[in-house]
Amino acid sequence: MDRKKVLITGASGFVGFHLIEAAIAAGLEVFAAVRPDSDISHLTAMSIQYVHLDYSSVASLEQELEAKQYNYIIHAAGTTKAKTKEQYDLVNAVYTRNLAAAALEADFKLEKFIFVSSLAALGPLAGLSGEIQDHTPPQPVTNYGASKLLAELYLAKLTALPLLTIRPTAVYGPREKDLFILFSSINKGLEPHIGSFNQQLSFVFVKDLAAVIIRSLTAPVNHKAYNITDGRSYDRYALANFTKKALNKKTFKFHLPVSLVALLASFMDFIYKKSKNTPTLNKEKMAELTAVNWACNLEGAKTDLNYLPDYDLEKGVLQTVKWYKLNNWL
Repeated sequence: MDRKKVLITGASGFVGFHLIEAAIAAGLEVFAAVRPDSDISHLTAMSIQYVHLDYSSVASLEQELEAKQYNYIIHAAGTTKAKTKEQYDLVNAVYTRNLAAAALEADFKLEKFIFVSSLAALGPLAGLSGEIQDHTPPQPVTNYGASKLLAELYLAKLTALPLLTIRPTAVYGPREKDLFILFSSINKGLEPHIGSFNQQLSFVFVKDLAAVIIRSLTAPVNHKAYNITDGRSYDRYALANFTKKALNKKTFKFHLPVSLVALLASFMDFIYKKSKNTPTLNKEKMAELTAVNWACNLEGAKTDLNYLPDYDLEKGVLQTVKWYKLNNWL
C-alpha cells in the first residue's frame, strides 16, 4: 500500500528535524522543503526526499504541489529573527498565504494543512492570574508575534483549506540553539536573570510538539487553533533550577536590571545593523523575555487532538542535557 505523503517546510530547522523523525515513525513518506543553502548534514541519514520551494510565486508552488500530490502539508518554515516588520511579515505571513493559496489552486486532494504558528501571535497576559486560552484576544508584543498573527488572519479567509493552527510556546530540546545559551551559561557556573519580578512561564519539549502535530494530520476538525505547552506553568527560576540539577552544577545567580539589559539589546541591534544576521538578544526579544504571564490552557488540544504531553520541564531538560553532552555541545 502506498504511504501517504507529507510536505514539511522548514525541515532543516530545529523543529523541522523532529517533525521529520515523528513523520517517519508514523509511516509517512516525507518530503523535506529546505533552502538550497541550508545545512542538511544532520538529515542525510534519514529516508526523505528534498524539495526547494519558491514561496514568492504561487504559480511555482502550485506546480510543485500538483507534481508531488501531497496528502498533508506541515508549514513550519518561518523566521524568528528579522531586522524589520516588513521582513517578518513577508516571510511569516505572505509566504504562508502563498503556499496556502497554491494548495487551494493545485489539482490534488489535500487532507490537512498544518500551520505552525506561535503563542507569540496571541501575546502574554498582563497579570499573573489566568491562562492564555486558544481564543484569547490577540495582543502580540513583538513584530514576530504580529507576523504570525497576520498569517493566521490570512489563512482564516481561505475557508476551503483543511487548516489547523498549532501555537507552541517556548520550544526546547535536542538541537535547540537559543535557550541553549542558558544551558551553556549554567554549565560554566553563571546564572543570569533579567530583573527580579514574578513571572509565569510555559514550555514544550520538542518531541511532544512534533508528536501532536503529526497526530493532528488526521484530526477530524478544521479551522481551529490550539496552544501547545506541557500543560504546566513555571516560575522564572524553574528552567535554570532543572538545568542545574541535570548538570549537577552550582551557580553564581545574579539579576541584571531590566534597563541595563534593554540598553545591551539596543547596542546589539546597533552592532548587527549592517550584518545579515540578527543577535539572539535584541529589542524585539526583550518584550517577550520580560513579559509577566505565558501560562496556557490546554483543554482544546487535549479534547480535539488527544494531546497528552509525555515531558514536563524537569524530564525534558534532563533529556536535553543528555543530548547536549553526548553531542559535545556541553
